Amino acid sequence: MDAQSSKFFKEDCEGRKISHVTMIMDLPMVVMIEILSRLTIKSIFHCKIVCKLWYLILTSDPLFINMYHLKRSFDFPSILLSINESVWLLVELKVDDSHPIHRAIVLSPKFHLPSPKFSWGYMTLIGSCNGFICLLNGWRYDVDHRIYISNPILGEYFEVKLPEWEKKFRRVSYAFYFSKASGQFKVLRSVVRKSVGSPKVSELEVYTLGANEKWKNVGKAPEPLCGLFSKVNINGVIHWMGCKNNDNIYSFNSFIEEVQSLSPLCGLQTPLLGLTLGELGNCLCLSDDSHNQYIDIYIWWMKEYEIAESWTKQCILKDSIQAGKEPALRTVAN
Repeated sequence: MDAQSSKFFKEDCEGRKISHVTMIMDLPMVVMIEILSRLTIKSIFHCKIVCKLWYLILTSDPLFINMYHLKRSFDFPSILLSINESVWLLVELKVDDSHPIHRAIVLSPKFHLPSPKFSWGYMTLIGSCNGFICLLNGWRYDVDHRIYISNPILGEYFEVKLPEWEKKFRRVSYAFYFSKASGQFKVLRSVVRKSVGSPKVSELEVYTLGANEKWKNVGKAPEPLCGLFSKVNINGVIHWMGCKNNDNIYSFNSFIEEVQSLSPLCGLQTPLLGLTLGELGNCLCLSDDSHNQYIDIYIWWMKEYEIAESWTKQCILKDSIQAGKEPALRTVAN
């Protein structure tokens, strides 16, 4: 049977059979989108060039986008492999149907990631959100670094136009997030300028994808940011830890576009610089490993957002990792 059509027979008033061909285009739009949303990334690449209607559905139909991400979140997703924050390979996890009970996972290499502009440079993952990934090419401290937004599903990407580089720039950092208030993807940039005799201050700028090519100044952070932003995004709020040896956790609220300081932790003995900020169950958490003969792994979990008393300490691994072999810990969502 043709994948694009099905032949049915019906009888006229005299009992004679009449053939009727039903094309896939005759299906209701919702049914067609449901079928397309179940395809793998490679099949979606192929379907984009079938006809104009499918191209529009696969590239801009919000129902398809929502259905696709909903199914992928419960299915085998695509993952980005990186070493020391450098992006190396985009792969898709597939089910091996030949083993229905103990199903293996097949890694299929993907493509359509931006090629590095410089032979000495590499692609660094800034963040990912709703199927889009934000990549940095080159060094953040170099005038020629690039920022890309990529949609691996469609195999498309574009370069973000950066503001003109200034010689007095001392440090630049980026974050990538989705604003539920406006329904838009945005890039947040922190810039620290060289200054003499004055405290270092991070100026924050926001770039909105698809709106214009201008960066909007949204204020200042209380203190300079260290390295890259933390990739902890909870309900449209980006979180990171301060550079200084204190108990400050800062956040940028995408709804009101303001920087805030979260309530300090009560009873925390390990400095924040010795902890790793993450997300667990849509809540902030900090991973803490004490340095005994055998390592106990602890999690500080903020069960009620912005409530200092809700920080709860839990031991998730006890006497299980030998000292001197501590792993780099990061919590991941299911």
